[in-house]
Amino acid sequence: MSSDHNFQPKIIGIICNWCCYGGADLCGVSRFQYPPHIRLIRVMCSARVDMLHIHRALSNGQDGVFVGGCHLCDCHYVTNGNFNAFSMVQVFRKLLKHVGIYPERLRIEWVSAGEGIRFANFMNEYSTELTKMGPIGKAEGIDAETLAFKFEAIKKIIPYIKLVLTQRLHVSERTEEAYHKFFNSEEFEKLFNELILDKLIKAQITILLQKKNLSTGEISASLGLTPSEVAKHMNDSSKQGLVRYDMNNKSYALA
Repeated sequence: MSSDHNFQPKIIGIICNWCCYGGADLCGVSRFQYPPHIRLIRVMCSARVDMLHIHRALSNGQDGVFVGGCHLCDCHYVTNGNFNAFSMVQVFRKLLKHVGIYPERLRIEWVSAGEGIRFANFMNEYSTELTKMGPIGKAEGIDAETLAFKFEAIKKIIPYIKLVLTQRLHVSERTEEAYHKFFNSEEFEKLFNELILDKLIKAQITILLQKKNLSTGEISASLGLTPSEVAKHMNDSSKQGLVRYDMNNKSYALA
């Protein structure tokens, strides 16, 4: 947690035009107070918020990203796009947690156009939480180079995650209860580990091998994995023609 009492978190809010932005506008008209260091970006629907938007904000030094939309089952579009936004945020928060970044830096809330005070309360609560947390990376004990490495690996698999969200992590019943149940289930945990975590580790290995050839032990030390875990990923990557083993140097290289 931050010990710097002068620290002010940099926060980006990406909010839907029809509800959350209306709530923010009402908040201003009603003169409800919330921190001035929050910058708001308006989109037509919270479903328009892309993982790349969140990635870009956090990797460029924003301490938090807030996604705001209509209440679930009350979207202004027949597709109920806010369910898509909810799914995307759950996966990205889990990614952040896995790479050692506080998942609380990413938050999603629902605010109607008539809930100005609700918007102000969320913003004040979120800002206070981030202030106590401290600057991104520094608060987690991650140096700038390592933080950049982690975000680079996440960016490499974002296109794949988008596909997984529509094909394998799709919740058929569009109700708030069904979505909360699924994303807090063992099934989601298993699918995340099998489908996304595996790809993230391979992306990290690829980035490391772009710089120089490495042995199993060196990769293991860099990523905090056991040698057997590294060997499994390298065998899979070798079969896919992504890496090759240099017998002379006893190290792996990109194919």
